[in-house]
Amino acid sequence: MTDAKVTFKGNPVKLAGHPPKVGDAAPDFAAVATDLSTKKLSDFKGRVVLLSSVPSLDTGVCDTETRRFSQEIGKLGDAVILLTVSRDLPFAQKRWCGGAGVTNVVALSDFRDRAFGKAYGVEMTDGPLAGLLARTVTVIGKDGKVRYHQTVPEIATEPDYDKALAAAKAG
Repeated sequence: MTDAKVTFKGNPVKLAGHPPKVGDAAPDFAAVATDLSTKKLSDFKGRVVLLSSVPSLDTGVCDTETRRFSQEIGKLGDAVILLTVSRDLPFAQKRWCGGAGVTNVVALSDFRDRAFGKAYGVEMTDGPLAGLLARTVTVIGKDGKVRYHQTVPEIATEPDYDKALAAAKAG
């Protein structure tokens, strides 16, 4: 279990594993895109990746977070890409992206292999959200190393956008 202190509406939640630390090589993982293809983190090698994990795009905070990051990433050009990972089915992610009009995000589903949740230590293992992903933000530099990581302490709150975006801009 991770050492991160995470709560959902004030109640402690356990996470499996440990997130990568700043300076570590970002673990590769495979997840399912909205077109049902398999995408790997390594597919985006050479770009700065803002990697956001959320419990479900169909919740208010996850919706707000993904829209905000998409809008901000759109201002940074092609050198930076936003990957948002959840355990939502790819069909639900595609519906959400279309309905939200969000275009600057690659939505990935960790439903099949659960490789992302394991590699990044973000799978919630107890409580009402057991099996879903905790809210985290990881910025990976062009060199594939972690430049920033935040495990959001309260699942029902938004991440620190300013710090994450500053790390993404710094590359």
